[in-house]
Amino acid sequence: MFANYLIGLREGLEAALIVGILIAYLVKIDRRDLLPRVWMGIGLAVAVSLGVGAILTFGEYGLSFQAQEIIGGGLSIIAVGFVTWMVFWMGRTAKDLSRNLRSGIDRAAEGAGWGIVLLALLSVGREGLETALFVWSTVGPNASGTEALVGAVLGVLTAIALEVLIYRGLISINLSKFFTWTGYALIVVAAGVLAYGIGDLQEAGVLPGHSSTAYDISAVIPPTSWYGAVLGGIVNFNPAPTVLQVVGWLIYMIVTVPLFWRLTRKKLGRPASAQASTTPSTSDRVSASANTPAPGDIA
Repeated sequence: MFANYLIGLREGLEAALIVGILIAYLVKIDRRDLLPRVWMGIGLAVAVSLGVGAILTFGEYGLSFQAQEIIGGGLSIIAVGFVTWMVFWMGRTAKDLSRNLRSGIDRAAEGAGWGIVLLALLSVGREGLETALFVWSTVGPNASGTEALVGAVLGVLTAIALEVLIYRGLISINLSKFFTWTGYALIVVAAGVLAYGIGDLQEAGVLPGHSSTAYDISAVIPPTSWYGAVLGGIVNFNPAPTVLQVVGWLIYMIVTVPLFWRLTRKKLGRPASAQASTTPSTSDRVSASANTPAPGDIA
């Protein structure tokens, strides 16, 4: 459940920050008439995300075991690709996200402003689709679908509550560090999902080595124990993985962690005088000039 809570929290906070900027900026430029279209785009994004989640959940029924394993393994690997791209994208562009979004709002608000619907749909829908796909891919033999859904929903609700508090100026969060450290956590989760997807494809006969077990520590960490279940639910821990699963996990971690560290080390290593230790409210951020973003402006 914790892994899905983390996914819901991170993706939900990204979407909530975007919504907060959309609303605050439209209020700032006196285009309150476009606010209903923002909510229309958000509603469509939520509907599409829920629809994709339903298809992923119920679409496999009636398929053969091999087909289910192929679809499950393939989508798990696609989910790993999506979440990896998301982690690196946020790490690279967070500081310019607000400025770029404002520029997009200016263009979308021209004329009747129907572009605002599309902007809200794409901005929020991307986060929703990534959440639906990645949460679905984390539901393995050690995780309950209900627990995964509850964890993700709780994460999204927490994100919404945090954004309301940030918008009202009641709390300040160093969002740069937040997205960096949750990025590392999601990389570990993604590595487990990758290994799980490889295992599915091996069971379907798409990949070789289904019977070649790398090691077996089931006696030390039984998958039926509470701590085995916790590890399985958080990082898709498998006490008896195949050689190919271990190789895939190691390659992903060896490649991804150093690249992400190189991307974020300058941001975390700057002195306090060079970056804001806290993040101002959304209304404060959007009040700054479009060409000169406020200090600590990450959203």
